[in-house]
Amino acid sequence: MAEYQNILTRVQVRGELEMGVPAADNAWPRDGVPFFSYLAGKIGNAQIGPIYLGWTGTISLIFGLIAFEIIGLNMWASVNWDPVQFVRQLFWLSLDPPAPEHGLKILPPMREGGWWLLAGFFLTASILLWWVRMYSRARQLGMGLHVCWAFAAAIWLFLVLGFIRPVLMGSWSEAVPFGIFPHLDWTAAFSLRYGNLFYNPFHMLSIVFLYGSALLFAMHGATILAVSHLGGDRELEQITDRGTASERAALFWRWTMGFNATMESVHRWAWWFAILTPITGGIGILLTGTVVDNWYLWGVKHYIVPAYPDMWPTVVDPALQ
Repeated sequence: MAEYQNILTRVQVRGELEMGVPAADNAWPRDGVPFFSYLAGKIGNAQIGPIYLGWTGTISLIFGLIAFEIIGLNMWASVNWDPVQFVRQLFWLSLDPPAPEHGLKILPPMREGGWWLLAGFFLTASILLWWVRMYSRARQLGMGLHVCWAFAAAIWLFLVLGFIRPVLMGSWSEAVPFGIFPHLDWTAAFSLRYGNLFYNPFHMLSIVFLYGSALLFAMHGATILAVSHLGGDRELEQITDRGTASERAALFWRWTMGFNATMESVHRWAWWFAILTPITGGIGILLTGTVVDNWYLWGVKHYIVPAYPDMWPTVVDPALQ
């Protein structure tokens, strides 16, 4: 058997252009003439195209573009339409949600959060339509629904941050602003306001699954690359008919840590770890402010963290005297 070694590159197999399996949905044909790209082949499949959008994909892209334009133009307007300052300050520019006094108004004044609500509506519609597209395409191709349900886990966190929790709190001001550094500032302020989010047990779980996902994907990717010259990249064959690649991979991990996943189960482990990252994170955000007002005090009460020692005499609130 011919063997080849690779580290960061892959062997590019060029043959006839692949148009994919036939599909019954012919209302929206696949668009574009497929072609090969050498650079794309360095990191994935060398073939680009054809593309299928359908009505859900088309409307999703239109709505996403509208949201992108609303956010971008508002940011540009905030620097008096100066293109130099727009590029210079792009990472710090933001489109903020309505102020607390507007509560849950359907459409507050445009300059006081109305544009944020409008952009959020189109962005949410775009994402949900893209999920419908992923679901329908998977069903059309006879695939499992693992991809679209994994995407739904990310959508859950998105909706918690921008819709579900603000509604439960009674104010759009609780939502996340659109912007790169502003949304990071929101995260820091959110943690400080509610007594340090690190003491939130669901945040702890989310971090466990986040780092666990990185570890599992790194371990699996490295293992398959290490046995790809023995046919390890043909994982489906190795699942149904174990070959020398999977035998060596299994033996390596038994030798290393006493246990090994199979060529199939490692993907299930990684899938669960990946989707549980936003699911547990969303639960933790949802409970913050609605059920728990201070995660540090909650942690002290439940013996997760020690209380600060008493260093100063107790001060009585004058208003209570």
